[in-house]
Amino acid sequence: MTKLALHVPEPGELAFRQKLLSDPATMSYNKGYELGFAGYHNDTGCIDFPEEVWAAWYARWVNAGPERFYAYLRQRETGEFLGEVSLHQTEGPGVYEMGIVLHSAQRGKGYSKEGIRLLLDYAFGELGAKKVTNCFEPTRKAALNIHKAVGFQVAKEEEGLLRLELGRDAFRQLKSRGIEKVPVDSPRAVGRPSLPGSCVEIKL
Repeated sequence: MTKLALHVPEPGELAFRQKLLSDPATMSYNKGYELGFAGYHNDTGCIDFPEEVWAAWYARWVNAGPERFYAYLRQRETGEFLGEVSLHQTEGPGVYEMGIVLHSAQRGKGYSKEGIRLLLDYAFGELGAKKVTNCFEPTRKAALNIHKAVGFQVAKEEEGLLRLELGRDAFRQLKSRGIEKVPVDSPRAVGRPSLPGSCVEIKL
């Protein structure tokens, strides 16, 4: 029985995302990249998410399938939000890049692997994905091990980043080993990701 569920947030629940992006321990992986957009703090990796942008962000990222999917990871027993996951199309229909950010206080408990499995189940089961990708630095050994454990393979390394891929057929083989149907609690439909398009925004 999975301990987590995917929870598509209501607009009034975006304070958790604000908390996540403003926590230096959570966002430390993201520091020092000189990303050059407003609200990014190079010294901490934190990203501003003020209340005045919530409505526009929500309209862009939530309930935007099949192009995008965004959800919180919710602890089923307590209802606590632990992190966020996302998918967005990158190479045309059916090809998605994934993202996961787990709050620093929740790391080392097995939630990253379970969260990725839930996200993959949604991608291949509900969105009909052909392939899911992710990319990050080769120095992030823990992230690499977790991705390999859920079925990803390294497709290539370029510009200092590993590109990992998992295709539909390989995922079906994983499903045959007993991955459960993904629990999603959604106030409406299901939607989109958070910090799309940048490989350095993913933290396990």
